Amino acid sequence: MVKIDLKGQIKEFEQGVTAADVAKSIGMGLYKSACAAKIDGQACDLRTPIERDCSLEILTFDSEEGKHAYWHTTSHIMAQAVMRLYPGTKFSIGPAIENGFYYDFDLEQPLSTEDLPAIEEEMKKIIKENLPLERFELPPEEAEKLMADQPYKEELIAEHAGKGENISFYKQGDFTDLCAGPHLMSTGMVKAVKLTAITGAYWRGDAKNKMLTRVYGIAFPKQSMLEEHLQMLEEAKKRDHRRLGKELGLFMLRDEGPGFPFFLPKGMVLKNLLIDYWREVHKKYGYVEVSTPIILSRKLWERSGHWDHYKDNMYTTVIDEEDYAIKPMNCPGGMMVYQSQPHSYRDLPLRVGELGLVHRHELSGALHGLFRVRCFTQDDAHLFMTPDQLKDELKNVVRLFDEVYSVFGLSYKIELSTMPEDHIGTVEQWEHNQEILKEAITEMGKEYEVNEGDGAFYGPKLDFHLADSLGRTWQCGTVQLDSQLPERFELEYVGEDGQKHRPVMLHRVVLGSIERFIGVITEHFAGKFPLWLSPVQAVVLPISERHHEYAQKLQKELEEAGFRVECDLRNEKIGYKIREARLQRTPYMLVVGDQEAESGTISVRHRADGDLGSMGLESFVEKMRQEVASKEIK
Repeated sequence: MVKIDLKGQIKEFEQGVTAADVAKSIGMGLYKSACAAKIDGQACDLRTPIERDCSLEILTFDSEEGKHAYWHTTSHIMAQAVMRLYPGTKFSIGPAIENGFYYDFDLEQPLSTEDLPAIEEEMKKIIKENLPLERFELPPEEAEKLMADQPYKEELIAEHAGKGENISFYKQGDFTDLCAGPHLMSTGMVKAVKLTAITGAYWRGDAKNKMLTRVYGIAFPKQSMLEEHLQMLEEAKKRDHRRLGKELGLFMLRDEGPGFPFFLPKGMVLKNLLIDYWREVHKKYGYVEVSTPIILSRKLWERSGHWDHYKDNMYTTVIDEEDYAIKPMNCPGGMMVYQSQPHSYRDLPLRVGELGLVHRHELSGALHGLFRVRCFTQDDAHLFMTPDQLKDELKNVVRLFDEVYSVFGLSYKIELSTMPEDHIGTVEQWEHNQEILKEAITEMGKEYEVNEGDGAFYGPKLDFHLADSLGRTWQCGTVQLDSQLPERFELEYVGEDGQKHRPVMLHRVVLGSIERFIGVITEHFAGKFPLWLSPVQAVVLPISERHHEYAQKLQKELEEAGFRVECDLRNEKIGYKIREARLQRTPYMLVVGDQEAESGTISVRHRADGDLGSMGLESFVEKMRQEVASKEIK
């Protein structure tokens, strides 16, 4: 017998029982919805036999790891369908991703979106066949023979050959794939599938390698869930910040500067308003602001460790026969600011913010509107403190995050990223710092998930994943606990004992990147920014030419009251002007005709609330002021 811990409840089963058997013993509902399992924290197939006492978690589609198994299995089904339809295809990789799956193919003939329905139909046939997914292992030599006609698989097998480990495979009917799993028990467990896009992708993301065909897809346990997801995708297309950025005159991207966004007048208003708010909230939380140079000596980046870990993403130049680099982050400059004068424990904590323009070399294929660019403004901060101040400072940072994100109506989840393989510092330092982060978050009553091995090279971090109005998540805020840079730059403060000590340091960003955050909130609000953020807060719409003088008078008075107002004097019908203003997502439309000109009033329409009736100018100004001050979302 083996004892199995099912989330705190201990049950005994016969040795060799599978996770699927355990799920069935709990209930058929759980058994039918199970996707995979975790034995002692290790994800595995439901057919995995249990030979010893352990903890067991049944993973359903409601969990991220359950989705991963579901989508990974569907990627294999797609590959099998492509194999049947296009014999001679060479297969590379087909992972589950954040929202679905993809598979990269080397095809003898090009594929287009017109081919997707045929592949879908073949996938549905494979699903109907209800083929079991059977895992097996082979030594590297036999694995190479099995994949002899698949060069991409051979390359992957060769990389594992030196480790002396067997290679795992999954077989479903006439298709076998090199894979670590886990997977669903059969193809028939997939219920609803849709292929969504075709793109090109270099093998292993390297432009020197062959361009492959990447097919994306999504799958769900219910058709209704698929339909809901497809509706969300349609809504996301309408909210695409690249389209809205062009329509609303916010920013542009040009071939002359790929990845380097141009902000247009209205976009600059939005950007500056966001920066003004950033400064306002940081002043409230006790930050000072600095600015550090955009180009610094390579020696500095070598000292900080960034050169060894980041040089492929850095732009470099030569000045006076010495190597320099354009900064990809602000950290070393922040260290030099701290070094610029001596510090006492009485000066700490010292919270130093910087809106630093940074540049990072991104592959052209990875560029995406404002979400992935080559230059952006990082809303950085470096906090220096004594060890006993650390936990309070962490909590203070999270409180600042709470305040900022609530203003935009964004909820979040926290992820603790732990020590990566490529790290500096001792394991003991990392474990201590990770425990501090856990304690601070737990004491605030907040939950977190662990992301093993994804910390920064110099320390563990808390990543804040924001959920927008469509439920999509965006990693924006991060807090990184760093014991390495203070050591490398020999930062010091004089303690109460009169001796010199090394400060503890936090790196943190709240918005992440001003540019990217603008992209996020453009899609979150569908371009309908709150009044305080709207580049144009109101537009005056005269019904005819004889009302122009009154309209322009209203515009001037509203501008003098501190509002951003336009006046539409075009020779167009009022209905057309209102539609245009709504397309521009202008919060307020002020219609003026004979009655308004005679009475000195305005007829107010709101983009969401519709006709608000007639108002005096003072009443409308007061209404606007209250809405701006409260940062109300409507």
